[in-house]
Amino acid sequence: MRIARAEAEGRAPFWGVVTGDGSTIRLIEGAFADWAPALTRGAGAAALRFTGETLALDSVHLLAPIERGARVMIAGVNYTKHLVEFGVAPPSQPFAFLKAYRALTGPYDPIRFPSLTSELDHEVELVAVIGAEQVDRDDPLSSVLGYTVGNDVSSRDLQRSGPKGVGMDLLAAKSQDATTPVGPWIVTRDEFAPGSPSLQMTLTVDGQVRQSASSGDMTWGVDELIRFIDARTSFDCGDILFTGSPEGVGQGTGVFLNPGEVMETRIEGIGTLRNIIGERG
Repeated sequence: MRIARAEAEGRAPFWGVVTGDGSTIRLIEGAFADWAPALTRGAGAAALRFTGETLALDSVHLLAPIERGARVMIAGVNYTKHLVEFGVAPPSQPFAFLKAYRALTGPYDPIRFPSLTSELDHEVELVAVIGAEQVDRDDPLSSVLGYTVGNDVSSRDLQRSGPKGVGMDLLAAKSQDATTPVGPWIVTRDEFAPGSPSLQMTLTVDGQVRQSASSGDMTWGVDELIRFIDARTSFDCGDILFTGSPEGVGQGTGVFLNPGEVMETRIEGIGTLRNIIGERG
């Protein structure tokens, strides 16, 4: 099942199920927390109440599939070859931090190029969506409603600008407004094989492949990341988790994003983000 969050003229943001052929969206009644826990438990379409309305998908504006007030968790340094690009030794445990909600943008929206940075970078990532009211740490994947596509766009020069002896400035690097596309929808967990997903991830800029790897190459699987983070700050229903990016980012290649370029971020079995890089400013 594909579940999207969208808006249309004269309507507040809403959730809906995208039909099999991708042409329409069937509107769900209620907020995410009203139906997500039952759907996560495996109740299927019986967990959903529909408004009776169906809209053409091309008549709505797709949003990042997360409600305001939910948290955006980011796991970093989770692919071995990506560590090499940064010259970082393999850590002994997962590494995670928070991203501001305002950093998110829709799957087809332009990417803001912040005036503070000259090194805007891309990071394709599998994103897990928490649908349970409380994580079961003995079976963390049972708490996942499904998966979506994310691009953790980062300002690398700002990331390195933290005070000496303090560390990276991840707030400036990762939470710039309207820089992080997510979507185009959530594909429910039952659509994937059991366990942490092993899916092909590809990122292109103007058609040129910049990143290509499998989410199966993660150092720590989705279950391990959820367990680690939840022990430190409990997940809530509706929170999302970026699970790390593989090699091929601009920090490693020296090739960063530029205004006017078209960036496409694709994960097998989920979908594709398509975003134009805006003018710097």
